[in-house]
Amino acid sequence: MIISLKERIANILKETPLPKARDVMDESRRLASEITIGRTKFMDKYDVSSELEYKRRCIKEGRIMYHAHIGMNTWKETAKALDGVYNFAQDNGFILDRAGICLDRRMSLPPEMRKSAPQESGPYLENDDDWREVGQAAPIQPHMGDFIIGFPASTVNAMAALRAGVTTVGNLSQFFAHEAPMWKRTDITTVETVKAIGIMGALRDKGALMHSYLDDGFGALFLDCATSAAWAYLERYIVEELLGAKLAHCVGGLVSDPVKRSGWVFALDEIHDHDCIGSMFYGDTISSDRDPEKNRSLTAEYLLWDIMAQLECPTGHGLMPVPFTEALRAPSLEEICEVQLWTREIERIARRMHPHFDFTASKKFASSICTKGKAIFHSALDFFADCGVDTRDAVQMLYILKCIGPRAFEDELNPGARSKTAAEDNPPIPNDIFTMTLAQVDIWRPRYESGEAREKLSGIKVLLASTDVHEHGLLLIDRLLSAAGALVDNIGAERNPDEVVSEAAKRGSEMVFISTHNGMALEYARNLLDEMEEEDYKVPVCMGGVLNQNTAEGTTPAEVSGELEEMGIAVVTDLWLLPERAAAAKEHFCR
Repeated sequence: MIISLKERIANILKETPLPKARDVMDESRRLASEITIGRTKFMDKYDVSSELEYKRRCIKEGRIMYHAHIGMNTWKETAKALDGVYNFAQDNGFILDRAGICLDRRMSLPPEMRKSAPQESGPYLENDDDWREVGQAAPIQPHMGDFIIGFPASTVNAMAALRAGVTTVGNLSQFFAHEAPMWKRTDITTVETVKAIGIMGALRDKGALMHSYLDDGFGALFLDCATSAAWAYLERYIVEELLGAKLAHCVGGLVSDPVKRSGWVFALDEIHDHDCIGSMFYGDTISSDRDPEKNRSLTAEYLLWDIMAQLECPTGHGLMPVPFTEALRAPSLEEICEVQLWTREIERIARRMHPHFDFTASKKFASSICTKGKAIFHSALDFFADCGVDTRDAVQMLYILKCIGPRAFEDELNPGARSKTAAEDNPPIPNDIFTMTLAQVDIWRPRYESGEAREKLSGIKVLLASTDVHEHGLLLIDRLLSAAGALVDNIGAERNPDEVVSEAAKRGSEMVFISTHNGMALEYARNLLDEMEEEDYKVPVCMGGVLNQNTAEGTTPAEVSGELEEMGIAVVTDLWLLPERAAAAKEHFCR
């Protein structure tokens, strides 16, 4: 029996006892009183007490901030890279203001559980000394967005980050769309997330800034940009009105259209009542070519727009140029330095262009999604209240929003998002990653509808899942396999090996397809095969995506396709060859 979303929410509230947010906030205030925010080398160099203070200074002076993501395999290598990029900047006469420390996903777990989880890409902070060094590696302000707030270890990680002098901490959007490895207690994750944001709220006057990267959460999974704007309004309501923290939104990684990129700056400024303080503005990651040289022109385009948007509407976002090799591998120190230096040349060009530039189209986009998004936001509060949710209780709100997921939220509150009818008064503006995914489906569909592909895939029961949050890649594979006649069960992103095997056995799947991008391909494959052995349920496995593995020997993840093949995994790195690889894997398994 199909139940309505209202009934589903009522059942969720009935089945899961949750503490009151006010009690959690009492604990937040107690913990915040025990925290002394650390001073980083950056704070000492620029005589500020927080990144927020520095951002406001940059806005006043008309200076553009810049950001780099730095996360080598170990903390020692990451600290060395931070020092290296600082020295490079000094030698070449520019400033790198902030650096995102891209942590290993194990850091999202409570400390006692981390060693038992699979190692992934990024550094692992093992002890208090490692945390203390975060702000002392170089005079670059550290930012921590990945796997800090929004996970089971939210409170302990937020406190450690603040004591290290990290004052911009996140990532709220990851709470909704990501999961800690091997973790299943959403209720605990919710309480810890609220507690951590409450700590940030209690320390707001000291410069604590709560970061949320919309493209890392449901904002990237909605079909209509207006729903993403509504979500930004909703996040601001929860963080600022309910929990008292200052919210810094980030966007950009999944936005390729330059009008939308600059439009989002104007939109966020509107959403934050023209007191928008952004964390960073991510470079376009979805248009990258595997040829690094071709990415120079792409990078020049989005940087020109991003820089001019900051000159037109300064929000303090640290602009993040993506290294030209991003589509191939995790970038090296030299590649990070290269794009940062090159970006300063683009800024000189942008400053000359800005006085002559017309942002009419970008402002129209912003006005459209904000007007519609604000209406959706208010409808959402009314709807949840009608469902019995206490919309003034952040614990209930966050828990329900995570449980229902992006599809149910958008289908209920913006049902026109699926419409393609231009005759509507306010037609949807599709987000870029969804548009790009559908374009790829159209490109590849003839191949998969061909007799040759259908002969190999038709009728096969396939279970499809991802190790990480890349849901649009799953959508592409789902539609292509279905076009070839396969019977696809797409169980979604962020799935652990035990869940994959359990679901495959339950559904009688004849083959498992796994997509991965987060530096754990080899370890995930081993765990998946071990689970199959333990459950005495074995089917052929295909893996695709970015097939690399974090290793103790190197500073960046190593490519492991060969090792996967030796384990009996069918590696698929070319969509044209997927039907052949799947058929060969099935045939080999049946021998």
